[in-house]
Amino acid sequence: MVVSGVGVLDKSVAVLRTCAESPCNLNELCARTALPRATAHRLAMGLETHRLLVRDPSGRWCPGPALAELAADAGDAVREAALMVLPRLREITGESVQLYRREGTQRVCVAAMEPPTGLRDTVPVGAHLPMTAGSGAKVLLAWADPATQRALVPDSAFSERGLLEIRRRGWAQSAGEREAGVASVSAPVRDATGEVVAAISVSGPIDRMGRRPGSRWAADLLAAAEAIHKRLTHA
Repeated sequence: MVVSGVGVLDKSVAVLRTCAESPCNLNELCARTALPRATAHRLAMGLETHRLLVRDPSGRWCPGPALAELAADAGDAVREAALMVLPRLREITGESVQLYRREGTQRVCVAAMEPPTGLRDTVPVGAHLPMTAGSGAKVLLAWADPATQRALVPDSAFSERGLLEIRRRGWAQSAGEREAGVASVSAPVRDATGEVVAAISVSGPIDRMGRRPGSRWAADLLAAAEAIHKRLTHA
């Protein structure tokens, strides 16, 4: 843990990071942060008051919407570039489009747009999704560091060999992995240095997209990812 010398700040950040890695109740929070029970409870309740933490349906603390709002307000070059590209991708596909970033062992939706009509795969901005299922997870994990891959692959819906194939092909697809009845296809987004910093996705009902959505939308998705990369390169 990074130490700033401001005790209450360091402890608050430790609570935030712990809950971002995996939602936890008070007992789990104390065990994972080594904070006294009263301190952990006080900090978590304070962060919840400011909407930096919220409770999931099981009562565990997880990252709250204020985090995404603060990030958006601070400015994000990748997100801003994506927002210039996502509308056209949505128009071409007629489906939901998203941009994901990896945060620890989860992926976070940092931008999303929905089609005006029809069934949608609604993923709200700020939503934390697993890194163990779905095409967006596959892309982010395919270009993640080896230690992260080793930690997550055993519990994933895909294998190391599958990730190697995704790196070779340049995109990933899924059908019913993250959510029953939903298909998606994703591609890596690279920054100006060529590093993969996000995944751009198209998702929608399997009935419309089919069980191999990449055969239909991979080329358009790769073009959109390249358009974001060019905007970042010339920013």
